[in-house]
Amino acid sequence: MNQSVKSNLWKGYLLAAIAEITYGMNPLFAVPLYEDDGMNPDSVVLFRYLLALPIIAVMVLMRGRRLTLPRYAVIPSVGLGLLMAASSLTLFLSYLYMNVGIASTLLFVYPIIVALIMVIFFKERISMRLIGCIVVSLCGIALLYKGSDGDTLDPTGTLFVALSALTYAIYLVGMNHKRIQNVPTLQLTFYMLLFGSLLFVVRLLSGVELTLPKVWYHWGNLIGLAVFPTAISFICTTRAIQIIGPMPTAILGALEPASAIFFGVTILGQSITPRDFLGLMLIVAAVTVVIAGSHITGTLIRVRKMFPRLPFRPKKK
Repeated sequence: MNQSVKSNLWKGYLLAAIAEITYGMNPLFAVPLYEDDGMNPDSVVLFRYLLALPIIAVMVLMRGRRLTLPRYAVIPSVGLGLLMAASSLTLFLSYLYMNVGIASTLLFVYPIIVALIMVIFFKERISMRLIGCIVVSLCGIALLYKGSDGDTLDPTGTLFVALSALTYAIYLVGMNHKRIQNVPTLQLTFYMLLFGSLLFVVRLLSGVELTLPKVWYHWGNLIGLAVFPTAISFICTTRAIQIIGPMPTAILGALEPASAIFFGVTILGQSITPRDFLGLMLIVAAVTVVIAGSHITGTLIRVRKMFPRLPFRPKKK
């Protein structure tokens, strides 16, 4: 392997790592919005979606493409956008009840759920590898269920994470719908963000309060959420896939829960016990093996995870 090829590979790995690290920057921008401005989850998520739209639109136009969506792809895009928004909301709600690192790692079981969906509904063969990974991930969850201090996982938070992982897995499987397979990723992402915003609009119309930043410069935090964890992460992931391929990029997705743990501990002051850490590593290892040894990799990264995952747990009063 010549020097230029090695250099290009390292560039791909670096871009994939940057994609995950920037995705973990959510708390840097989200915490001030909650602690200083008192914004609620629906408002932050809605503004992040809306502010991301012009960024994605510029990316499309800079590539010399039209920001259009084929008529036959509208209905599937609406369904996928609502699934994406539902996963965003339920995951965010889970952070109100449990440690962000644990919640993010529990969500990381979604590749296993995708594999199970393919087995149950699409009659694909289940391998011993998948069975072994399910057992290992369940062992990891068992370690997380009851910590050394006797506290157990909050059932409400765990339910929200489970719903988030399930809706995200269904969303990823839906990305293989024949009506959208030929739609460019950026255009599809733009319209899914647009349609996903409808969920939060409906919630606001049903009585959820729309809150705004109290000081003008905190709008920068909302813009930061749209730029770094959304646009930059998406661009880096797309480029990394082009350089090193989908499988290594997907495997490096294990950095995402690690990033959430890092920011949860260093910024939010949350703690991780050795037992928690072992459980987290078992889950990450099991999912990594599933991704590395399965053809579902392409499905898992058809569109970059662009959910507003905001690793923030309000301080108890």
